[in-house]
Amino acid sequence: MSKVLFSSITKKFVMALAGLFLLTFLPLHLIINLMLLKSEPGPFNSAAHFMATFPLIKIMEIVLFGAILIHISWGIYLQIQNWFARPVGYVRYNKSETSFFSRFMIWTGAIILTFLILHWFNFYFIKLGIVKGNPEDFYSVAHSLFKIPAYDIIYLTCFALLGFHLYHAFYSAFQTIGLNHRIWSPVVKLVALVYAIILPAGFAFISVTLWLFR
Repeated sequence: MSKVLFSSITKKFVMALAGLFLLTFLPLHLIINLMLLKSEPGPFNSAAHFMATFPLIKIMEIVLFGAILIHISWGIYLQIQNWFARPVGYVRYNKSETSFFSRFMIWTGAIILTFLILHWFNFYFIKLGIVKGNPEDFYSVAHSLFKIPAYDIIYLTCFALLGFHLYHAFYSAFQTIGLNHRIWSPVVKLVALVYAIILPAGFAFISVTLWLFR
């Protein structure tokens, strides 16, 4: 029993670290995507080319995919473990402040993963040569996609769900690594809320602007 408990705690800890690493990637991705709002494609395409060719970035790309794989696979494993540990289901839910978010993390995560696969298909697979397209002109690719209403609706829905996912993920990750204090916990929770609002709102702003005003 102790080995199982230790294994679960270890997986949660590593999963939290992987999640925190992914959280540092999103602001950089947003900054680059904001270049899509420029009228000329040069800055965005140059940034995309740099991200695709700079050796250190390519190493970090491997680390990023590793973090995504760990975060997803262990998240699914721990969720299934929880389901089997409570086969009857809850009569009452824990009334903690994060209980609502924690109950739906697996589902918001699944939807976000689906969007990631779509995103990779439209961009990353072009870079790999699997999907037809110009890897040196992702500016035009992005603008073409954001002109499709269905794509924008999917995009906005997924980023709204990402906000819910990020709020609980940010806060719970710091709790998992041991930062659970009467003074610091409210600060972390506030930062998590701000992060979970600003990041998805930034991506949504790009989508709506390119869809309706460009």
